[in-house]
Amino acid sequence: MSVPTVGRALVRGAELWPDAEVAVYPDRRHTYSALLRRSRLAARSLVGLGIEPGERIGILMPNCLEFLEVFFGAHLAGIVPVTVNARYKPKELRHVAADAELAAIVTTDLVSEYVPFADLLRRAFAEGTPPSLRTLVSLGTSSPKGFVDQDGWDAAAKATDPASVEDRAEHEDTAVIMYTSGTTSSPRGCPLSHGALMRTAECVAERLELTERERFWDPLPLFHMAGLLPTLANVLRGGAMLSLTHIDADTALRQLTEEKATFAYPAFPTITQSIIHHPGFATADVSRVRAVLDSSPAETLRQVQAAFPHAKVISSYGLTEAGGVITYSHLDDPLEARITTSGRPFPGMRVAIVDPVTEQECPLGMTGEIRLSGPGMFDGYLNDPRTTAERTDAHGRLRTGDLGSVDEDGRITYTSRLKDMLKVGGENVAAAEIESHLAQHPAVKLAAVVGVADPRLQEVPVAFVELAPGCAAEEDELIAFCRGELAGFKVPRKVWFRTEWPMSATKIQKYRLREFAAKERSGQR
Repeated sequence: MSVPTVGRALVRGAELWPDAEVAVYPDRRHTYSALLRRSRLAARSLVGLGIEPGERIGILMPNCLEFLEVFFGAHLAGIVPVTVNARYKPKELRHVAADAELAAIVTTDLVSEYVPFADLLRRAFAEGTPPSLRTLVSLGTSSPKGFVDQDGWDAAAKATDPASVEDRAEHEDTAVIMYTSGTTSSPRGCPLSHGALMRTAECVAERLELTERERFWDPLPLFHMAGLLPTLANVLRGGAMLSLTHIDADTALRQLTEEKATFAYPAFPTITQSIIHHPGFATADVSRVRAVLDSSPAETLRQVQAAFPHAKVISSYGLTEAGGVITYSHLDDPLEARITTSGRPFPGMRVAIVDPVTEQECPLGMTGEIRLSGPGMFDGYLNDPRTTAERTDAHGRLRTGDLGSVDEDGRITYTSRLKDMLKVGGENVAAAEIESHLAQHPAVKLAAVVGVADPRLQEVPVAFVELAPGCAAEEDELIAFCRGELAGFKVPRKVWFRTEWPMSATKIQKYRLREFAAKERSGQR
């Protein structure tokens, strides 16, 4: 499969579709030619600030046009972008800056997570910066002390000869380093080559049948594969990406309708449910949306399909280490296949289901650990050969830590994380099974189940539930709802109600729910 490198993909896009929109935000937008022009200026700014080809820069921003300009600009200058989670705190920022040996960090004065990025970076490096880190840049209208501001950034571009900026990238070179989401204590860098990243983007474009007429709504962060990969896939096909800096249901629904979205990619139930439970959704015209991606349990996906009757609801499976995604449902799959499986792997990606205890491959339909290999894989954890070796089996396959199965048609079904399996009195219990059942209760908008220690049964399930707008339910009611349908050892011992969730980039941080539950169960407050 022949694919362009990242920078060349944008150059090609500007040649083929110069006046077509590539990025659309509620108050700003870029055409392909405008994005290329702005990205070339960003490339000159980076070179003018002394960043050398092959060095790495961090991009610490929420979704915005500047993120795209700096990302593509780095590629046009031969510089490696490291996308930094905008939710990171000072400790995590220090870790990423040192681990990736960043030469610069480019941020913005757009406020995300209620804390200005310049303040976060000051706190992160209050006791000193890593030796490699020479430059901090803040784009926007402010001029924070110690940062190159917008005027300085623009001046660096003007002082740099355009001829001195050159994209020399080869397919085997690193295209991006993305850190794992941070649901564990130390994020790990996942370098992906141009070949791996853009090959996967091409597979996405083909599987989702993207064209230059696409209006692809994706609110997920660009520092996450769920935002970056669909962007690159649409650049390969000439489509437009519709996104927003701050996710809220009002703006999302307005954007879906007013921008005539053809594809909705909320991906995570926290986002999807906020839209379909919005008071204006019932009268909103979303009939142009031809497909919706969501990762909920099957029963919830049936509800999503009912909410979008003109679209096809699809599922996916993937992880950063495997290029972001290795499979989506096929759009022509029957409904049951689309909501109960994630479809067949992309061409060239090899999937094995292995018993994690015996290391023997499992028969079709049996659940085991998903192991992966193929051309979309990362290049091993940055600066961490030990973890890379630990997570690579004797056949060179990545131990994903995910449980799943493959059916006779080659479709993958994801079950849960290995660590998301509870051991209740010797019985294995998948948190996803309990979550799926709770989701069937008419008052439940979202449920998350974790295990907490129990002196008799080793651990027991507890649940966290967000109720749908205008609905009410009591703890005893939800426990009784489970007791009538699930084996006794699967019934949650406790239910806590929430209106907000601890989140990483896009996922509920279950470890924080476990910490809360453990304190509550032990009587600590």
